[in-house]
Amino acid sequence: MNFLQRAALAGAGAAITSGALAQSAPVAPVKPKVFTDFGITRTDNYYWLNQPTDPAVLKYLNAENAYYDQQMAGAKENQKKLAQEIKNRIKQEDASEPYRDNGYYYYSRYEFASEYPVYCRKKGSVINPEEILLNGDEMGTGQAYFQIGDWAVSDNNQLLAFSVDTVSRRLYTLRFKNLATGKNYPERIANTGGEVVWAADNKTVFYTKKNVTTLLPYQVYRHVLGTDPKGDALVYEERDNTFNVHVSRSKSRKYIGIELVSSLSSEYRYVEANAPTEQPKVFARREKDHLYQVEHLGDKFYIRTNWQAPNYRLMTTPVATTGKATWTDALTRHPEIFLDNFELFKDYLVLNERKGGLRQLRVVSLKDKQEHYLQFEEPAYTATIGVNRELDTPVLRYNYTSLTTPPSIFEYDMGTRTSTLLKEQPVLGNYNKFDYVTERVFVKSRDNKFIPMSLVYKKGTKLDGSAPLLQYAYGSYGYSQDPTFNAARLSLLNRGFVYALCNIRGGQEMGRQWFEDGRMLHKINSFNDFIDCSEYLTKPHDATVGSAKVKQQYTSPATLFAMGGSAGGLLMGAVLNMRPDLYKGVIAAVPFVDVVTTMSDPSIPLTTSEYDQWGNPAEEDYFKYMLSYSPYDNVKRQAYPNILVTTGLHDSQVQYFEPAKWVAKLRAMKTDKNLVLLHTDMAAGHGGASGRFKSIDDTARQYAFMMMLLGKNL
Repeated sequence: MNFLQRAALAGAGAAITSGALAQSAPVAPVKPKVFTDFGITRTDNYYWLNQPTDPAVLKYLNAENAYYDQQMAGAKENQKKLAQEIKNRIKQEDASEPYRDNGYYYYSRYEFASEYPVYCRKKGSVINPEEILLNGDEMGTGQAYFQIGDWAVSDNNQLLAFSVDTVSRRLYTLRFKNLATGKNYPERIANTGGEVVWAADNKTVFYTKKNVTTLLPYQVYRHVLGTDPKGDALVYEERDNTFNVHVSRSKSRKYIGIELVSSLSSEYRYVEANAPTEQPKVFARREKDHLYQVEHLGDKFYIRTNWQAPNYRLMTTPVATTGKATWTDALTRHPEIFLDNFELFKDYLVLNERKGGLRQLRVVSLKDKQEHYLQFEEPAYTATIGVNRELDTPVLRYNYTSLTTPPSIFEYDMGTRTSTLLKEQPVLGNYNKFDYVTERVFVKSRDNKFIPMSLVYKKGTKLDGSAPLLQYAYGSYGYSQDPTFNAARLSLLNRGFVYALCNIRGGQEMGRQWFEDGRMLHKINSFNDFIDCSEYLTKPHDATVGSAKVKQQYTSPATLFAMGGSAGGLLMGAVLNMRPDLYKGVIAAVPFVDVVTTMSDPSIPLTTSEYDQWGNPAEEDYFKYMLSYSPYDNVKRQAYPNILVTTGLHDSQVQYFEPAKWVAKLRAMKTDKNLVLLHTDMAAGHGGASGRFKSIDDTARQYAFMMMLLGKNL
């Protein structure tokens, strides 16, 4: 009997090794806290878990980790083998493809067994001696968590500004280095947003500061190298706490930008890079429902804007007059195509667009307006604009990947229309992309929309309903989830899994309306879309194999797994309450599950900036709608599938107490004997463990959980 047959026979308890239930699950003490809004009373029995320094809270989280370890003891060896298997596919000593910028070639590389990259450059040619800018592995030694944020080199190529986070709260400390001497300057600027931009004078930088409570970047400061940061000039402060503040520099190097962005509105202010002490100018005043971004070339600014164009259009305006009255279309509009991004060159313009849910690249000659698209053959792929720092070149660098093609970097001569592959990410272990099958289907939703779904599986996988399948989606903030390669995923595909990526509403894969239809008072569409995809995956469908018409079925509820993280964890929580019968197991990573309570507390990090996503619960309509789907508030007395929940104690996006409370309530309410496990990384935050190998352990944990439930030993 193979492991798929065993899985069909195994109940949740049968997948657990003998004696695994000897330790009882932790029981969180009940300490009711009552909330009353708009005549509706909610009782939160586990609100007390939101105190990270309370010894009782830490004791409870450690007890949950101990319970997790005990329940997963039988899968521990599998997890180790999976982690090693995934690591064995990674080329230990590897380097990125160098790109040219201001006379130097920049790249990063990994040394053997290193967790963090070494950032390097070579002057003039890739064959010249290497200069190390930052050695991440040395800098991260002894740190439980480490991440290099942003880094930037001054115009004279002699100075480096960089930011570092050692807690995983995305509060970065800004540092400076003299590249001629290799010595760091004494200045340390704490609690920054991580971004840093040099002015043209080679001594002034612009950076953002965060509110340490809400974690919103809300101020821009100007620092002069060699001076006390306490005297830094406040350049701008944003008083609307639904906006985030960012700094940037134009590709032409002429302008420093201050970008003010909320979900539905933006504003751009700018100052000339050679006059950093001047007062920033407003490009165009913020307006409700108007988003725009700005780039500079020659005597024009180029603007990507949704002004009278829901799917965005590209416009230009003279440098001297930036108000909307002078904006004109740069190209013929295609309202049905979503403009994702653009890149300027001296003689060319490149557009990254979405059509049919997939990204494509359009090249336009600025001399004669002739245009063409790059052609890609796979049914599901991702093509994006790469790193292009220089203006005066006919060569576009672009990135390409798919569910079967590893990340690849190409150079494309826009004049001759020829592509050259520079680098394909190596995958060790005799990987052959032609051993796998990619499909792209459109699933009809209950309200007659068509949901894009990309699938991949190994050739020979039986599509008779017996295959295990991992279904993934996100569906929030307009973030698009594109079909990309993942070497770790091969550990599932090689064991008969199918992987399905669902582009549900709330993302922006099918254009701006796709996002609008999955937020605020339409959020239920995201959950329904995911469930409709699950229904499709677990039922027979017509297919063509060769020239024959056949019936196929990807999986069944006995072997279907669902996974999502962050806002995708909200998706998992809502789907679990709505259709728990559809899934063998669900993995919710750093899940946003206590929507009403979190969105009602403006002191919780990032809450106010997300009113445009979920609504403000201070308003009755939004309060009641959030309450109707909030996973924590809708846990009910019913059977749930097996659930693995992961979080980080220092999470800056979704606080650890949301998943902790959710798990406690699920255990108290559910009527089945299936597993509910909580694993808290006591040293990490929203992104999990840092380092290229440490993070693999998180993936192996998820895979081992599914293998255990299927009764599979490696």
